[in-house]
Amino acid sequence: MPFNPELCRNESEVESKLIVQYLLPQLGYTPDTWHQEVAVGSIRLDFLAFAAQVIPFVLDANSPLSVVMEAKHPKQNLNTHLRRLRHYLTSLNVRYGLITNGKEIRIYEKLQDDIKLVFQCSGKDVEQKIEKIAGLIGRDSLKAEQYKDQSEIVVSENNSTVPTQRQHSMKIIAVYHNKGGVGKTTTVVNLAAALRKKGKRVLIIDFDSQANTTFATGLVKFDDEEFDDIKDSNLLQVLQSEELYPISEVARKSNFCNPEIDVVPAHINLMRNETDLNALDGSRLILIEKLQYVQDQYDIVLIDTPPSLNLYARIALITADYLIIPSDLKPFANQGLTNVKEFIKSINTFRKQIRKSPIQTLGVLACKISTNNQFVKHTLPKRLETIEKRYNFEVMNTVIYDRDDLAKCSEKTLIVGNIEVADPVSILDFKPDSVAAHEFELLAIEVLQKIGLA
Repeated sequence: MPFNPELCRNESEVESKLIVQYLLPQLGYTPDTWHQEVAVGSIRLDFLAFAAQVIPFVLDANSPLSVVMEAKHPKQNLNTHLRRLRHYLTSLNVRYGLITNGKEIRIYEKLQDDIKLVFQCSGKDVEQKIEKIAGLIGRDSLKAEQYKDQSEIVVSENNSTVPTQRQHSMKIIAVYHNKGGVGKTTTVVNLAAALRKKGKRVLIIDFDSQANTTFATGLVKFDDEEFDDIKDSNLLQVLQSEELYPISEVARKSNFCNPEIDVVPAHINLMRNETDLNALDGSRLILIEKLQYVQDQYDIVLIDTPPSLNLYARIALITADYLIIPSDLKPFANQGLTNVKEFIKSINTFRKQIRKSPIQTLGVLACKISTNNQFVKHTLPKRLETIEKRYNFEVMNTVIYDRDDLAKCSEKTLIVGNIEVADPVSILDFKPDSVAAHEFELLAIEVLQKIGLA
């Protein structure tokens, strides 16, 4: 069916007549491979098209996601919408974006944190240019590009070329401070949700015997220890045995966010078994080895640590590639940064002995910060400056404020039979348009950029 730009008199007709009736079919997309009016956190997309049918769809570099399409009113200048398109592509890790007002069609490609114009034509010339458009964002072209991206060409001994799978690079991030009550668990679970909604495959490991993250991800569905279904399969068993209890068996699906994530739960038994575990040869390295077996299953592992200098905190920081230090910036939390620095130094000494590079600190994350206007305006900048000057730690750009929504989403419950059990949800699922949810989206973007997965 030919396209006539004169028939597009408003944005709705650009969507229906140009995108739905002409472009999507011409580019090889069937109704089961594209979605309209898609909400991803605070982002609202007009169209999202895939190279292959995926239900539910996942936004990440390894998914068959192909292109975002945005429709504008014929009278609108496309240049005024480029900043938002760049935000969509870079935040969601989408390679191509098409934007059109019917009179003009443009295609942009994501290049790291920016976008580049790779195609442009007038609406009246679209039929003449459709093959070129299809070569960039057509379904078949993107399938071929996806296959190409998943392999590299190497030269074998007989000089023939053979494809080989690119090594997957799973990133492991510990969230640690030896001071309690600074927002560690809140950071871990909501950052995990934000990363998951950006298409990253996320695993949480709870190292704290208080099991706050295990509770916060909704895995405790009993109110009597008689029905405890975690005590025999949790982090303790993972660390006790080299051969048994692999991550794939111990990790549990948690639907505290959508899409769901995997969690290796903690248990109070971690506390009484620390001495015995410390006596085991190689106990500090077991988790590193077991995570290698699931490195193709996850993009990011987030480790919630105990607020101490104990064995579990040590194992967590030995295992991790990166470190986030949450802090409410109050005096004791700030003084505790001296202990954190010394702890990191001792950890890096051990890492050097096992030929592991030093842990990379992403920065101190300001958490549970008061929203009082005078505090934010005058006190907060001074405290952030103190972190950098006195303790020589970089401060992360994102600030997580102390908001009521964060408490409410973690306190949700569910009636199961005659008992009330915890049924928490992430802030991004509880109130996706809230300021708190936006703060964690910004944190996810910052983290992805710092670890090279943006």
